Order: sequence, then C-alpha cells, then structure tokens
Amino acid sequence: MDALVLLGSMFALIAIGLPVAYALGAAALVGALWIDIPWEAVMLKISDGVRNFSLLAIPFFVLAGAIMAEGGMARRLVALANVLVGFIRGGLALVNVLASSFFGCISGSSVADTSSIGSVMIPQMVKAGYPRVFATNVTIAGSVQAILIPPSHNAVIYSLAAGGTVSIAHLFLAGFLPGLLLGGALIGLCLFMARRRGFPKGEPVPLRQALRTVLEAFYGLLTMVIILGGILSGVFTATESAAVACVYAFLVTMFVYRDYRWRDLPKLVHRVVKTVSMVMILIGFASSFGYIMALMQLPAQVTAFFLTLSDDKYVILFLINIMLLVLGCLMDLAPLLLICTPILLPVVKSFGVDPVHFGMIMLVNLGIGLITPPVGATMFVGCAVGRVTIEQVTREIWPFYLAMLVVLALVTYVPEISLFVPSLVKF
Repeated sequence: MDALVLLGSMFALIAIGLPVAYALGAAALVGALWIDIPWEAVMLKISDGVRNFSLLAIPFFVLAGAIMAEGGMARRLVALANVLVGFIRGGLALVNVLASSFFGCISGSSVADTSSIGSVMIPQMVKAGYPRVFATNVTIAGSVQAILIPPSHNAVIYSLAAGGTVSIAHLFLAGFLPGLLLGGALIGLCLFMARRRGFPKGEPVPLRQALRTVLEAFYGLLTMVIILGGILSGVFTATESAAVACVYAFLVTMFVYRDYRWRDLPKLVHRVVKTVSMVMILIGFASSFGYIMALMQLPAQVTAFFLTLSDDKYVILFLINIMLLVLGCLMDLAPLLLICTPILLPVVKSFGVDPVHFGMIMLVNLGIGLITPPVGATMFVGCAVGRVTIEQVTREIWPFYLAMLVVLALVTYVPEISLFVPSLVKF
C-alpha cells in the first residue's frame, strides 16, 4: 500500500500536467504524510540532494559542451568525419554518425548533439540527394552515442542515484565500448541501406585540405584527452576535470577558433544556467523521493517481487529491459535514472550484476527512449531541425531501433563490453 500511495501520487500528478521534478517533490510529501514522517525531514533531504560535490561536474560539463557546440566545433568535427569516411557510398550518413561520436566526447548530451550536428548535416545530406526523413533518423539515432561516450553527465546522475557508491571515472571508462559498439552498428546499418537504396558517394578530400581539417578539429578532440588523461593519471578528479574542460573549451573557442562573439557569451551562460537549474531542482526533489522510498522499504519489496518471477539473472535483466524501454517512452532520461536506480540496483546486485555494468544497461535503454515517442526529447529536436513530422520519422526509424536493440542485448548479456576498459585501470 505504501508503494501505491507514493508512486500513484507521483504518476497522478504527472498525468494532470505537473512537471516531473515537482511531481517527485509533492509525491515525497504525500508519502511522508502517509508514513507519519515530518515534512522537515523531506526538506532536509532536498537540500542534501544538491549539496554533493560530485554534482559540480554537471554545470561545468554542460557549459563546456555548450561553448564548443556554438563555437564552431560541430562544423569542424563534421569536416573531420568527412575526411575519414565521406568518400564511401552513403558517406554522408557515415559522416553524420562519426561526427556524433566525436561530438559526444565533448557535449555529453543527446539533444545538444542532435541540434548541433543535425543543423550542419541534414541540409548537406538533403542537398546531396538523401531523403530528408532518413537524414533526420540518422542524426537522432547517432546522437544517442553522447549518452554513453565520456564525459556523459548522465553517468554523473546515475552515480548520484546509486548513492555515490559507483565511481564516476569507472562509468566514464565503461561507456567507451558500448558507445563505439552503437556507432559501429549504426554505421553498418547505413552501409547496408546505402547499397540497397543507391545513395551517392562523396569525393575524397585533397590532402592539403584534409590536413588543415584534422588540425582544426584536433583542438576540440583534445578536450576528451585532457578530461580522461587527467582522471586516469590522478592529476584531478572527475569533478575537477569538468572545470578544466570548461576552461579549455572557453580558451579554444574564444582565442583559437574565434567564431563566437563575446557579446553572445552572456546569453549562452544564461541558457546553461536555466538548464542546470532544472536539473538541480530535479535532483533535489528526487533525493527526497528516494529517501521516502527507502523508509518504505520499496527497493526490498521490488527485489522480492522479481525473485518471485524468476531466479535466473538473464530473465530478470530481460524483464528490466522491457520495463525501462516502456518507461523511456513515457518519461525523460534524468528523472528515470533518479527514480529507477535506487529501486532496481538492489535487485540486480542480488543477482551478482556489477553496478557499473547496470549503469550502461540503463543508459542504453533510456537513450533509446529519448528517440521514441511520445516523450522522446531528442526525436522532437531532430524533427524540428530536420523540418519533418514525428509521424514521418516514426514510420521509417524502425531499422535504427533494431540496430540499437541488438546493441542493448549485447551490452546486457556480455558484461565485458562495459567492464573491460575499467578493469584495465586501477584508481
């Protein structure tokens, strides 16, 4: 009955149009009232939830990604990808996916990836003869890589939702191979569709121009080297690396590329502050919601429920995947990470699943949700950038879903894909 009161009130508030963050906070108050906990305790948990030092990584990574996105980095990464694969049949589709891989190393955001890469690539692909809907689908599917490839601020949110027991650095490293696997699957699909539909080839880039393109893009790609190199060498923590990335992004954008005007910088910072404020409000309210769930012993009840269904780890993971895919269609990624992680992590740990591995499972699942209607934020942005309707995209995106579901199955049932790189590094 406790779970019904807590979760029922949350979904009821969401159903009547209350924003998810406020629904979480209000549901926590309802739950506290139900189990006779003073509201002051809930308020203290809200403040505790945003007082975590690790959370500083989120505003810094968001700001670094925004600076690089609007400072010409996306255009330069597209040019670099074109040098590498643009001459192949269907090359512009491959350029799109590869550019998303590069940009994901900087932005850590699927929506930012779609907006930046899509605004450059979709018009180019349409001009070259690709269907506009196909170009849009490639863009939004490729952008899911940004959820996995470090530095992903969603990995920071997962670490927080796990109670800070999962290393952010390990999560960053764990995202490498799943991110590359997703990019490889999409590239394979694009090659197959290019041959079947007769998409055009591109022209090889002259050597002199190629070298200049590589040099221009090098400064942006160096951001990831600085972040991960600093973490792995012990020079700074994952949180401190976000601040370093922010300073470096600012210096490269304003003094090396010099494509961004100083007078536009306050507007960019204002947008970033609005985004970060929404995230922090969500984290604070989710912290109080998780506190009430713990008092109600909801994670233990869910674990017991799954044990009644099966004692096979692979069956449980399959059921969790189905549940997360459905929930991903109905809610955004960050709220689901904050709500589901405290509930599901004890379940999978009881079956011997590594928390870092489970983090990758959650990110792939909920990343697919970002490009799935009716609440797919990345799909909405992609449709706006590509100037197509959601109905058009939904009718033709199913091959990309199939490729991503194959990747999800591999990430779920082959834990070494997530754990191999972290196992090579000792902190």
